[in-house]
Amino acid sequence: MPFATTKDNVRLYFEETGSGTPMLFAHEFSGDNRSWEPQMRYFARSHRCIAYAARGYKPSDVPQDPKAYSYEIWISDALAVLDHLKIEKAHIVGLSMGGYLAVLFGARHPHRALSITAAGVGSGSERAHIDEFRKNAHETADLFEKEGSAAVAKIYGMNAPRIPFLVKDPRGYQEFFDQFASHDPKGSANTLRGYQASRPSIYDFEKEIRGIKVPTLVMVGDEDEPCVEPSIYLKQWINTSGLVVFPKSGHVINIEEPALFNQMLGDFIARVEARSEEHTSELQSHSFISY
Repeated sequence: MPFATTKDNVRLYFEETGSGTPMLFAHEFSGDNRSWEPQMRYFARSHRCIAYAARGYKPSDVPQDPKAYSYEIWISDALAVLDHLKIEKAHIVGLSMGGYLAVLFGARHPHRALSITAAGVGSGSERAHIDEFRKNAHETADLFEKEGSAAVAKIYGMNAPRIPFLVKDPRGYQEFFDQFASHDPKGSANTLRGYQASRPSIYDFEKEIRGIKVPTLVMVGDEDEPCVEPSIYLKQWINTSGLVVFPKSGHVINIEEPALFNQMLGDFIARVEARSEEHTSELQSHSFISY
C-alpha cells in the first residue's frame, strides 16, 4: 500500500491514477478516499488524480491523542501528500471538512495550488448555530466510542442534508453508508473532537479569505442548509471565485450528483488551465520581444 508520511510521522494512505496535471482530493468527515471514486475515474482520463485517507481513517494511521487532530494539521497533511509525490502545484478539491481545508490551503499556500474547489463547505460556521454544532460533535464522538461506527452511521448518516442522496440513489447511498459504518471509531471520535468541534467558524477567516487570488470554485446543494449561507459569503469574499448551486441536492454532491459535479468541476479546471497557458504564452511572447 502507498503511504505518505507527515511531519509528526503519521502515515497517510493514498490512491493515484491517471497522468497529467495533478488533482488532490480531500474527503468529508463521513467519507474517505473511496468517496472520490466517481471523480477519480472521470478525471484520470486527463489528469493525475490523488485521493488520500485523512489521519484517523484506515488504512491511514489512527493517532490515539485527540491533539493530533486539527484543521491546521489537516492542511499540513495535504502538503505532506504533495511533497511525498514531488508535486509542486495541484488543483485542490475538497468536500465539507475537506472543503474547509481547501479554502484555507488556498489562503495560506497559494503557491502550491493551481485552483481551489470547495464543495459543501461551512457547516457549523453560522454564529447562531456554532455552539450547537460543537456540542453535537462532542456527543457524537462519545457515541462512536460507546456504540461504534455502524450505530453512529444510522443516525449521522440520516441527517437532513443527506436525505436527498437516499431518495435519489438508494444503491449509492447504501455504498456510502457501508463505508461510513466501516470507519475506525477512535479515529472518527478524535476527528470530531480535534477538528470538527475545535475549528473556528469559516467567518473568522474573512480577512485571509478575502486575500485569496487562486481561481476558486464553490459548490453547494440547495438543500444543504448549513452550507448555503457560508458558500454565498465565500463567493462574495473571493474575487476569483464562482458559485454553483445544485438544485434539489444535499451535502455529498460529488456522489449524489456525480455527472453534474464532474461537468462543473471539469469546465472550471479547463478554464483555469486555458488561462494559465495563455499567461505562459504572453510571458514567452514578451520575453521574445524584449530580446
